[in-house]
Amino acid sequence: MNIGFDAKRAFHNFRGLGNYSRDTIRVLSHYFPENNYYLFNPKIKKVDFLYGNNVNEVLPQSLLGKLAPSLWRTIGMSTDIERHNIDVFHGLSQELPIGLNRLKTKTVVTMHDAIFMRHPELYSPIYRQIFIQKNKYACKKADHIIAISEQTKSDIIQYFGAKEDRVSVVYQGCNNVFRQDVSEEQKLQIRQKYALPSQFVLYVGAIEKRKNAAIIIEALHRKRCGVPIVMIGKPTEYINEIKKLIVKYDMEEQVVFIHNAETLDLPAIYSLSSLFLYPSVFEGFGIPILEALCTQTPVITSAGSCFAEAGGAESIYVDPMDADGWGEAIVNVLSDVQLQQKMKMAGQQHSLKFTDSHIASNLMNVYQSIY
Repeated sequence: MNIGFDAKRAFHNFRGLGNYSRDTIRVLSHYFPENNYYLFNPKIKKVDFLYGNNVNEVLPQSLLGKLAPSLWRTIGMSTDIERHNIDVFHGLSQELPIGLNRLKTKTVVTMHDAIFMRHPELYSPIYRQIFIQKNKYACKKADHIIAISEQTKSDIIQYFGAKEDRVSVVYQGCNNVFRQDVSEEQKLQIRQKYALPSQFVLYVGAIEKRKNAAIIIEALHRKRCGVPIVMIGKPTEYINEIKKLIVKYDMEEQVVFIHNAETLDLPAIYSLSSLFLYPSVFEGFGIPILEALCTQTPVITSAGSCFAEAGGAESIYVDPMDADGWGEAIVNVLSDVQLQQKMKMAGQQHSLKFTDSHIASNLMNVYQSIY
């Protein structure tokens, strides 16, 4: 089978959508090497993730495509998809190119979330209008739709008119580095590299309003909990709100920001932490939760949305707006070693639902159902 992917995010995005794209390509090319995989990339960017002889990059060949890569991705890609005899084309980030319906190629699209519908205040009106149309088009034209959680499945049916019988939930996983053992020597090196405290709780994710990290500062202050908090992620203007709280509560020595942590270092940082906190208001899945579980780190995250799907039965769930509730949960876990062990063991067991082999098989089952 010749399988094509919209690989823009795989080559050019190094957050959630990019990680999902690269992991999808990686697991499929590894577990189903008999197929050929074509990565349709709108513009050149050198990245080291082509996984073998069965994975091929496709760049625009026409003058128009080279001069206007975004236009090629929207309306010109179908010509190259036809030229490469693609059997199944997979839009990895809620979009499909126009014109595929005139080809024999079958189409799949992954829908990650409808956050901009649930929380329009976080997005510009222009952004919302563009992506509403793109998402509705993809859900209408795709032969099958993959939702990354039951929450996302429900949302795309509600907001984009997806037909329930054409939607399958295929959970995503996380980078395999989080499933590898971390030695004590590695932990020591990473602690020294980032000047980490001897004990700390951890937040990983973009430091943006939707992720709601300020509630952690408020919670620690209200409960007079002096444990250091390490916050890892790309900053936005929202970080200024957090810094104002830090100054207001005289917590400058308690909060450590790291904006440039390397992915390969993250498993050790998770393992060194006492507790992982993820107070996001809404997500399509929540990969950092899974990363924490894989490293046997207890998790407190938000109630509602998809979080219980990612976190399992023994993680703790708190209203993302309830600072007192967060503070109480943090103190309870940090003061109870037996509870920590229970959460670690149950979390790692839950993480086995999201292994590469499971994900690859579920993705291929979708392709084969329409091929």
